Amino acid sequence: MNKIKNIFLAAAAVSAFAACKTEVKTTEPTHGSADFSRYVAVGNSLTAGYADGGLYLDGQQNSYPSIIAKQMQGAGGGTFTQPLFSADQANGSGYITLTGFDQNGSPVTAPVTSNLAIRGVVNIPSFGNVTTYTKYTGDINNYGVPGIKLLHITLNTYGNLNGYFERLLPGNAGTNTTSYLDFVTAKPFTFFTNWLGNNDALGYATSGGAGDVLTDKATFAQLYTLLLTRMTANGAKGVCATIPDVTSIPYFNTVTPALILANVQKANPAAQAIYINAKSNADPTGTAYAARPATANDLITLTFPTSKIGQPVASAGNLPYGLTPLTPIDNQYVLDANEVAIVKDYVTYYNNTIKSVAASKGIAVADMYTFFNDIAKNGLVVDGVNLNAKFISGGLFSLDGVHLTPRGYAIVANQFIKALNAQYNATVPLANVAQYRSVKFPN
Repeated sequence: MNKIKNIFLAAAAVSAFAACKTEVKTTEPTHGSADFSRYVAVGNSLTAGYADGGLYLDGQQNSYPSIIAKQMQGAGGGTFTQPLFSADQANGSGYITLTGFDQNGSPVTAPVTSNLAIRGVVNIPSFGNVTTYTKYTGDINNYGVPGIKLLHITLNTYGNLNGYFERLLPGNAGTNTTSYLDFVTAKPFTFFTNWLGNNDALGYATSGGAGDVLTDKATFAQLYTLLLTRMTANGAKGVCATIPDVTSIPYFNTVTPALILANVQKANPAAQAIYINAKSNADPTGTAYAARPATANDLITLTFPTSKIGQPVASAGNLPYGLTPLTPIDNQYVLDANEVAIVKDYVTYYNNTIKSVAASKGIAVADMYTFFNDIAKNGLVVDGVNLNAKFISGGLFSLDGVHLTPRGYAIVANQFIKALNAQYNATVPLANVAQYRSVKFPN
């Protein structure tokens, strides 16, 4: 009798469990007070989907604006068209791939040189050579142009100086007179994202402070105000993003003075220091430099050819390169501590400007500066994926150490979406980061 009773009770429990199964409720996508029917994205290489040192089809297809647009579809989002390279020219400008690792565990890369979209090279008087790409005609929602600074948006000759912008314009290099700002506002739109401003600091930083200049602070503020005034002139809403701390990216934190010195000491235990030619103070207008030993506060670029270390320098009596005060590492390979301080000061000013101007226009802000600094410090776990800011293994940054992987761009897309949802009471769903790849490893 007890056995029958137990069976009955077990069956009743199963029935009760089945009757009380948990319901999973999903939030219906809504646009809130925003209108996503024609969304446009303005920005630079990050907006275009640039990765691995180049602009190519796979990167374009995984740009953060295209991911945002996909997530907007259920909340009234319209068609989102990008100026994609064709399948036959899918490798675009060319880029680099990971082919393996050397005996020291350092990555080995190779350039992709087939199926490119390069039209030719044009010499622009008083400027120099400009590489041009296969023209794109048709509608555009993603206006990302690699290389563009905020400083360039009103320059009506910029379409002659940047081949990525030139391919979007009807005229050939040397004949264009349309500014970027006029181009992106020529057709009505209802919503926008804006991530301009990075290159106003990045160019100076990646050149080791030797090949570019930081955009004047007052000029940056004036142009950012003009940009948002034009973008919101017809009532469009949007999201602006702050500029990440450019000194925290893998481009500056992979090849370190300590790592170089450790490798030197394997062959020459007597070596005591790596020498750099460093800026003498943190005055942006200062021009004095002096050789000194490198410290952990000096950032060596990812592109530094470490094979140069120790090579005899004929002009200095064959003293070893990088190992004496008379043969320091060249400026373009080092963002020294004083230059780091200068860059950080300018980026802080730029970001305060971005937040202030956006607030004055009622526009949302995605704080990429704080977000990426937190990743650099603590890492990130999202959709079951562990991510960090390390080169290659971190999953966020592509092989150039500056731009992102598709997974990194999905992370960025979600930050924009979180900001617009909060500002405009929308419920645009976040992208599933796990669905996007990180760095491609060789088969």
